[in-house]
Amino acid sequence: MVKRDAALHGVKDQVLKAPAYTLRTYDAKVKLNQNENPYDFPEDLKQETFRRFMARRWSRYPEFVPDSLRAQLAGYCGWEKEGILVGNGSNELLLAALLVLVREGTPVVIPSPSFQLYCLVSQILCARITAVPLKPDMGYDVDALLAAADEVSARVLILCSPNNPTGTELAQEDLGRILENFGGHVLLDEAYYEFSGRTGLQFMKRFPRLIVTRTFSKAMGMAGLRLGYLMANPGLASQIAKAKLPYNVNQFSLTAAQVALENLDRYRPAIESILKERDRLRMLLSGIPGVKVFPTGANFFLFELPVPPRGVFEELYRQGILIRDVSSYPMLSRCLRVTVGTPEENDLFIAALRRTLEPQQAAMP
Repeated sequence: MVKRDAALHGVKDQVLKAPAYTLRTYDAKVKLNQNENPYDFPEDLKQETFRRFMARRWSRYPEFVPDSLRAQLAGYCGWEKEGILVGNGSNELLLAALLVLVREGTPVVIPSPSFQLYCLVSQILCARITAVPLKPDMGYDVDALLAAADEVSARVLILCSPNNPTGTELAQEDLGRILENFGGHVLLDEAYYEFSGRTGLQFMKRFPRLIVTRTFSKAMGMAGLRLGYLMANPGLASQIAKAKLPYNVNQFSLTAAQVALENLDRYRPAIESILKERDRLRMLLSGIPGVKVFPTGANFFLFELPVPPRGVFEELYRQGILIRDVSSYPMLSRCLRVTVGTPEENDLFIAALRRTLEPQQAAMP
């Protein structure tokens, strides 16, 4: 007799045990939950992208290796074209790198809390994961990271700067110290680079085991088009490329990325507006009694509440404001995360948060 769960027979135990990376779909007037750019891809650049795309034959595959886009990225980033890979979002390239570097039992060190996908992919690949807590102020504990890496003879260290969901930035001297003292591969996720201005790219030539990933989803306003890129030593990049699927990025996304890179000056006002609003939102959040705001180098804030956060999250949503409940993460049981939106969106969020917290705080003993 065939068992009802026969379909799962043969699935790796590590997969069965791993929690899925999921995000419930909400519909809200003000959406500040996914660290998206509140300013859309410029309308005239959309039209130019469509014009170029329509001139191509849809029956033909895109370039197997998008050399023209890689050349543009090389000029933008200051890294050699042969060391750049393009992917269907930076997450795909992180996956490709881990597929190449991680086998069963490979020791991998990951700060915690951080982007959940790092741990999920490593677990599915049967890595031996060591999570290293951040400091109470959400800063990186570099001494603890290096000690843990040494203790387990780690081969891979995954870092995110600015870190999601905390906003933590890794200081340049701390990254340099990690690279000096850790002999394995370092995966550095710089998804929020344009908002921090800090990068580890200058260490790449000296430390050829450093891998940097970035995305067009945030500052470029292209989250819906899914495009990211990876920079590494050219020899290492050629090995990581073996783990990518062929024709992994569609022609429309490639075209939009080229248009964006040709018009970088069009994005600077939006980025500057977000940074200005980030400063204002920090001041407004910090002015609410009982709210603790953590420093950020990204386009979002982690903040701690004096009351249970789930109820606050739900009440904000009832008022049409959607932010991110991160209270299930390690160390963040009292925390929520909010994306920096437009001035109007931020004002609506602050007003709703005040309305929500005041009666709850008044009821506290």
